[in-house]
Amino acid sequence: MTATITDLATDGNDDESNLVLLKVEEAARRLQIGRTTCYALIRTGELESVPVGHLRRVPVDAIPEYVARLRKANRAA
Repeated sequence: MTATITDLATDGNDDESNLVLLKVEEAARRLQIGRTTCYALIRTGELESVPVGHLRRVPVDAIPEYVARLRKANRAA
């Protein structure tokens, strides 16, 4: 089964579907990548994140935006 961009934003979990910001680990899980890779994407600016106090959070809508950029780059290549 292939995940759609909407699926990546909601992760199919009703408890998390109303979240606006995700922990980095949650974003990594939705992208099916490791935590370290997710932090690397954040560090390079490829994946948007915001500081919340001393915490780092990923906006839910940043995930489908990142995937859309990947798909666009792949089509251009």
